[in-house]
Amino acid sequence: MEPESGISTPPRNLLSPFSGANLSRNLLLAYQSFGVVYGDLSTSPLYVYSSTFIGKLQNHHNEEAIFGAFSLIFWTLTLIPLLKYVFILLSADDNGEGGTFALYSLLCRHAKFSLLPNQQAADEELSSYKYGPSTQPVGSSLKRFLEKHKRLRTALLVVVLFGASMVIGDGVLTPAISVLSSVSGLQVTENKLTNGELLLLACVILVGLFALQHFGTHRVAFMFAPIVIIWLVSIFSVGLYNIICWNPKIVRAISPYYIIKFFRETGKDGWISLGGILLSITGTEAMFADLGHFTALSIRLAFAFVIYPCLVVQYMGQAAFLSRNLQSIPNSFYDSIPGPVFWPVFVIATLAAIVGSQAVITATFSIIKQCHALGCFPRVKVVHTSKHIYGQIYIPEINWILMILTLAITIGFQDTTLIGNAYGLACMTVMFITAFLMALVVTFVWQKSVLFAAMFLLFFWFIEGVYLSAALMKVSQGGWVPLVLSIIFMMVMYIWQYGTCKKYNFDLHNKVSLKWLLGLGPSLGIVRVPGIGLVYSELATGVPAIFSHFVTNLPAFHKVLVFVCVKSVPVPYVSPEERFLIGRICPRPYRMYRCIVRYGYKDIQRDDGDFENQLIQSIAEFIQMEAGEPQFCSSGSSSYDGRMAVISTTSIQSSSSLIVTEIEDFSARNSIQSSKSLTLQSLRSAYDDENPSVRRHHVRFQLPTNPGMDILVREELMDLVQANEAGVAYIMGHSYVKARRTSSFLKKLVIDMGYSFLRKNCRGPAVALNIPHINLIEVGMVYYV
Repeated sequence: MEPESGISTPPRNLLSPFSGANLSRNLLLAYQSFGVVYGDLSTSPLYVYSSTFIGKLQNHHNEEAIFGAFSLIFWTLTLIPLLKYVFILLSADDNGEGGTFALYSLLCRHAKFSLLPNQQAADEELSSYKYGPSTQPVGSSLKRFLEKHKRLRTALLVVVLFGASMVIGDGVLTPAISVLSSVSGLQVTENKLTNGELLLLACVILVGLFALQHFGTHRVAFMFAPIVIIWLVSIFSVGLYNIICWNPKIVRAISPYYIIKFFRETGKDGWISLGGILLSITGTEAMFADLGHFTALSIRLAFAFVIYPCLVVQYMGQAAFLSRNLQSIPNSFYDSIPGPVFWPVFVIATLAAIVGSQAVITATFSIIKQCHALGCFPRVKVVHTSKHIYGQIYIPEINWILMILTLAITIGFQDTTLIGNAYGLACMTVMFITAFLMALVVTFVWQKSVLFAAMFLLFFWFIEGVYLSAALMKVSQGGWVPLVLSIIFMMVMYIWQYGTCKKYNFDLHNKVSLKWLLGLGPSLGIVRVPGIGLVYSELATGVPAIFSHFVTNLPAFHKVLVFVCVKSVPVPYVSPEERFLIGRICPRPYRMYRCIVRYGYKDIQRDDGDFENQLIQSIAEFIQMEAGEPQFCSSGSSSYDGRMAVISTTSIQSSSSLIVTEIEDFSARNSIQSSKSLTLQSLRSAYDDENPSVRRHHVRFQLPTNPGMDILVREELMDLVQANEAGVAYIMGHSYVKARRTSSFLKKLVIDMGYSFLRKNCRGPAVALNIPHINLIEVGMVYYV
């Protein structure tokens, strides 16, 4: 079960950043980043000036206002994308990963802010857990204050979820404004299209864009970078031409003095127009969010040496053109293109808009996946679209929801200015939240003074706050859309997180007593039948209530019991060497074990059909390790459900605990499962034939001929091998969660209506964990929380 790519993350910072090999690698990654990271940011010139000067600035169409608007755009690009993101934020990575959840993950590990319920001390021993400037905890009054009050930690999670919801809103708004802006160029040609025809064309492109998502971006990824590079060369050339041809004096507007003149002339109208200026930096968050696919140096090189100069020259060229052609402001970009190159630029603009939309849609899938890993989003189907390219996933349900919402906004507004108002508010809110989280990282992770963090926060909050206030003034003019979308998505996330925590706490307080199990003896007072029973639970310690419920209603159970907990930890990836934690429950004769399978928030649980085999080998390795280490063999009852060992899934291949033999033909497989009836064998065969994608990897385990092996160890390993030959069954709880009768009306509404609705309409836990349906046993339970 590898990370998303099926390959391990390449080691970072092993070479000098400017060594020949590392520099060439970073240049290659910088080239690839054009198609993934910068599609959205580089298409902003399509609509910035028209969105800025439509509205109350219609009374200020003059050269001074144009120069002032360009000066604002230049300094906005310099202070936020270049200074804040390129020079500061890209240094706050989490094991090479970026984005809102990376910052939150760093905070959860360096301070006790996490609300994930089943965390253990063993998780802190993960190699990726210790990532950061220092592993020594730093005590401060602010840190202790935040850790002490759960409401503040909950508020921090709500802020993170609100930011994630706004990113999902970007996934709805970006395709709408990008595609609609790109096709609007057809209105400045001789054969003008009507508004209805233009809208129909935009909708067709959008439907095609979302319909092609299931193929994955990897099938056309090799085209993305060249498209954006051609686009950047085009806008740079057109901008340079316009500067020379129309008004070279525009170069003077780089001076911030023109910003002062702009506000002196326009006053309040100029402040409100900042809602259009901020569209010049939409897509900036992708530089940090997509950091995991590249390196910080590659993204810095691409932005500083290509993106930034091209955008500055393009905005400068448009301003030079508009200063001499004030009547062209409504279609500023396409009117500024020289006639002979209009159609080539139009085609490449449309393609670049699709590329930019594609990147944001993919980022939305990634955000949803991370929310789910943190226990804040219902279970959804995650499809791998590439076996080779790192991090390419597709979520069908989210894809179609995004498509419906994007089409609704495109048809409902039919105006890039109104959509731009919504888009600007969403992007600026995400930046505002990112600055807040970054200030916490500066204090708790980088261990700088609170004063330094406060200066950082106040400086960028002042700049972004001015833009955000201007965007909020346009709530009634389309700005309400991201607020409504984010509130809906945040309600879904918080209800799911609240219900999941309540369900976990019920399990925690209703665990089966170990004293009761020990009193029953090794047979547990029931019939122990051949086979292995995998009991799935969210509990990382103790025996879940579904076990006693099952035994009470059906007094028979498998000879070997394994309590499996699949959980997420606040790191981006968990290496295969550290994924499995194996331990024992009760003394050796009981044949009861615990297996904890750990995933990071960006890991993907691949259905490679090898989980059962890895689990058997891991338990066998644990039995051998336990026999060889006296500290594991303590006779005290306190050790019966405490000590666990990390078992590497890579080292067990060379282990001598068990001999593994491949099983190819069906007859050989049947000879192993001789204890099963012919009916069960035929059902298993039919299931494998109908579901080739989930076919298990069949192997035979044998004990090695080791005369020096302890008799008790050999006996336990033999029981394990024989139980595996008899077959594996998966036992899960089929739970119904209800609020107690004494609960408040609001709690009943959230649990009985909201949480129940989400559970009924999301994927079942057995499907999400890739459990074969034919081997599944479900135990019904009612949770009164």
